[in-house]
Order: sequence, then C-alpha cells, then structure tokens
Amino acid sequence: MQLKSRHFEAADMAAAVELCHEKGWSDGLPVVPPTAELVAAMLDACALEPDHEVAFIENRQVSVRAEKIAINAVLAGCKPEYMPVIVATVEALADPLYGYHGPGTSTGGAGVLMIVNGPIARELGMNNGHNLFGPGWRANATMGRAVRLIMRNTIGTLPGTLDQSSLGHPGKYSYCIAENEEDSPWSPLHTSRGFKAGQNAVTIMAALGVHQYSNGLSATPEGVLTTACAQMRVSAGTARRPCYAMVFAGEHQAIMKCAGYTREDVKQYVFAHSKISNADLKRMNLKDGALAPGDETSMVDLVETPDDLLVIAAGGKAGVQSCYIPGWGGKDGSQAVTKEIRKP
Repeated sequence: MQLKSRHFEAADMAAAVELCHEKGWSDGLPVVPPTAELVAAMLDACALEPDHEVAFIENRQVSVRAEKIAINAVLAGCKPEYMPVIVATVEALADPLYGYHGPGTSTGGAGVLMIVNGPIARELGMNNGHNLFGPGWRANATMGRAVRLIMRNTIGTLPGTLDQSSLGHPGKYSYCIAENEEDSPWSPLHTSRGFKAGQNAVTIMAALGVHQYSNGLSATPEGVLTTACAQMRVSAGTARRPCYAMVFAGEHQAIMKCAGYTREDVKQYVFAHSKISNADLKRMNLKDGALAPGDETSMVDLVETPDDLLVIAAGGKAGVQSCYIPGWGGKDGSQAVTKEIRKP
C-alpha cells in the first residue's frame, strides 16, 4: 500500500509524540504517532485505498481522503475496527444539511455529537450507560476525538483561526455515544430516520453542551417532560434552534415504557409545551425592544417541527437525571444527519 503523506523521522517514541505536538497535530493531549504500519491497518479495516476521497467539504474546498482519516484515527488512539464509524461520520460532515462552515467557525462553539446505532455499537464495546458523556470507554473517546482531529488537521478548523468559538465546551475533544437499544422504550433512533434496526448508522448534529436536569418527583411521562420543557424553553433565545437532542436515562426510560409513551408522543408533547412568549424573551434580555401589545401571547417555537427533536435512550439505570442538548444556529442552522456505517 503506497501512502502519500510526508514522512518524518524521530529518535524514539517519546520524540515522536513531541514531534506531533510541535507540528500542531494534537488537541493538547498525548497522541499515538501514526507509523506507516498503523495507518495501513486502519485503511485495511475499511478496505479503502489511501487516495480515496471520502468527502469534499464544499465550504472549505477541502478533499478529505482515506489516508488522512486513517492518520488522525491513529493519532486519536483508535483501533482499526473503529474506522467504518469514523468514515461514515466524515461523510455526514460533508452533507449540505449539516453545513460544515457555520458550526465549524461560529463563536457559538458547537461540537460534533455522534450517536451510534446498530450491532456495531455492541461489537465495539461502546458505552451507552453510566457516565454516558464521561471518560472511561476507548471506543467512545477515541472515535469522537478522531473526528475533531480530522477537522483540525485535514479541514483546517483550528481554534483562533477558522474556529472562532468564544468558549467552546468539552464535547469539542470528543462527543460520541451509543444508544441503549436493549432497554429503550422505543425503537432505535436510526429507525426513525430511514434505517432498519439491523443496520449500522451514525447520527451527527452540531451540538452545544449537555444540559442536565433532575426529576425524582414525577411518575408520569408528562411530569418528567414538564421539567425538561421548563428548562429547554429558555434555550429558544431569539429564534428557533434547528434541532435538539433529548437523552433519557434509565429511570425516566422506565417511566416512558410503563406508560406506553412513544417517541412520537415525546416529540409532540415537547413541541407543544416548550414554546416561550416574546414577552418572556424581552424580560430576559434575549430579545430587543420594549414590551408591546400581544407579546404575552405571541409564542416562539423551540424547533420548527416535532421531528427536529432527536429522542434518545441512553445513560445510567439509576438516578433521576436526563438531559437535552441544543443544536447550533437558528431555524436555518445545521441539521442532524444520519449515515450508514458500512463494514467491508
């Protein structure tokens, strides 16, 4: 296999790691030096030639080729079997609905949230339970990290230059989870987005940080969702978001299942009860202008349609916490995209 990237010499492993830092190829954490052997193993795992174009980022006029994806996957600490997930995610990044340039350059500071569905999540040992967004699982941590390194090293999304994020958030290191399909009260997320349960798929969205809420008082779906809507309502800001993810952990999943509450029920309830008045937005200094007649009854929707809510079952079985994750931009901002994960 003929690799085309430049080669560098280093005296030993420690020197190779330092070289990667000096060249700016790291996210600040230690990396695995991408030797030719390790890169070739990544490419073999997805049966791609080094110069195969996986995606073309239109906004940046950048071709993302398989060899560059493999190099960054090695840097991130991935196993070769993770490559199909990373390749599918890069394909999703290039989708016009995602609109790479906006979330990649905005001061708003979006990360790339990856939600993996299908048998591959179990095969790779992905975490879908306790400490869902936290450390401890190699597959979650390194696949999410590989995507951010590709954005940095191949597409050029560097902090302070292209990436103008004011604050950022930890999900910009890695933001990758699997859905708990086994315990979920609903069919897998990707089946609501045009795929079959037995297929492997990854859904991505340009995502802000995780907003956790607690409700240990309610024994009904409506009670839990009332708490969620109360906190989500403020996120409407001055305009609709393009999408939201709602992640329900174990005890809240059980409440939904016991009541026979479907994913569609959740979406319809949240859409109806998360609206906020223009009057409240003005009182909170989220909208300009003095209060005007009709502001109390003029409402702003959280999202454009109920289908812009991604309803996901994941997280620990104990505890009364769930969360929501706002998408990036206004109503015409970045949309969630789902791509099939193809194994050779």
